[in-house]
Amino acid sequence: MTIETVRLTDGSLPGPFGTRLLAGWFATGRAAGLADHLDRYGPPPEHPAEALLRAVEEAGLTGRGGAAFPTGRKLRAVAAGRGAPVVVANGMESEPASAKDRTLLQLAPHLVLDGIALAARAVGAREAHLCVARPRTEQAAELRATLAERARHGLDPVPVRLHELPHHYVSSEESALVSWLNGGDARPTATPPRPFERGVGRRPTLVDNVETLAHLALIARYGAAWYRAAGAPDAPGTTLVTLSGAVPGPGVYEAPLGSRLRELLDLGGGPSEPLSGVLVGGFFGSWLPPGALDVRFTKAELAALGAGPGAGVLVALPEQACGLAETAAVLAFLARNGAQQCGPCRFGLPAVAEDFAALAAGRPDPAVAARLERRVGLLAGRGACRHPDGAARLAATALHTFAGDVERHLRSGPCPGAHRPPVLDVPVGAVPAPDEWR
Repeated sequence: MTIETVRLTDGSLPGPFGTRLLAGWFATGRAAGLADHLDRYGPPPEHPAEALLRAVEEAGLTGRGGAAFPTGRKLRAVAAGRGAPVVVANGMESEPASAKDRTLLQLAPHLVLDGIALAARAVGAREAHLCVARPRTEQAAELRATLAERARHGLDPVPVRLHELPHHYVSSEESALVSWLNGGDARPTATPPRPFERGVGRRPTLVDNVETLAHLALIARYGAAWYRAAGAPDAPGTTLVTLSGAVPGPGVYEAPLGSRLRELLDLGGGPSEPLSGVLVGGFFGSWLPPGALDVRFTKAELAALGAGPGAGVLVALPEQACGLAETAAVLAFLARNGAQQCGPCRFGLPAVAEDFAALAAGRPDPAVAARLERRVGLLAGRGACRHPDGAARLAATALHTFAGDVERHLRSGPCPGAHRPPVLDVPVGAVPAPDEWR
């Protein structure tokens, strides 16, 4: 995703009371260096820890990494833990359909790093880490230079260590980051305990997405009321979303939380052709029918449809594409990219992916639909991590949203859309070898 595709939600002037995370980009047309950042925002404010915690709670900030958990509650839990807390910023962005975190780290890295410093102050941490994907060598080099410049100016009282982790789908899960930082594999571990209870070095650990931390940096400067002036009362603030598929202007956009799905797609020019569905949340997300486009982009309203905001991803699937073929490709990817530590990842998910591939190909097997329903129902809630849960949700919503296609594939073979170029850019590759997790 190129930075030229970043857009505003509306025509408001760039600045702290107009656009938010991407204000500097729209003011200057370039990524914010340290001088630009300090001119616009100044150094991180030195609020007492309790004032920071209270401001984040009153703002209603929720995590932007997928779970949308209240950030203030997480900060409180870490601050109240036993032992010296640790802060971990998650910039891995292993979701293939998302580009928001890379865009933010490219255009406004100092907001993220300010957020790390402020989160460390809020919880009383003296150790902070920023985790990014190892193959993104250019990103890592830019961040190392940025951290060195901040160190020369004495901006980070808690030094931030940059880490480049293996780039696998489940390696961005919070317990996988903690495992790797503790000297293990970048694979999820069974919980409890959660990282906020016992994480890096067995100490209470705050793991937050980089976008969440950038919002925290703005709340510390402008306050809870300012933050809540955007978005909806039950979903305050703005969020970054990645649009792709059948829209004229795919890219990363900043939009108020609580926007309707239709309004988010309109940021990219609206659907360029009739749609058969919309993927909400990414590869761990849900397929929703076109009739759901008036649903608001909030955790509560999406949950009522079996969906969630996830990593802030919306993919518009054109009517001429095959939702079953698209889902089969994603499930094959998820089956290859599980942690391979328990039965659901080693056996259950590959079996579901194989059945879905047969369904997408229109193979004459009348039992495949019933078998899929049964196997998908057995996946969720049985893994050591949530990887099987996400795959089960994707498969279940595809069977529901594309129910008419399921019947046609079983009756008449694959539809013409199954032979079209795919809409989703699904990475290829084999199951990671044991040494690839380090």
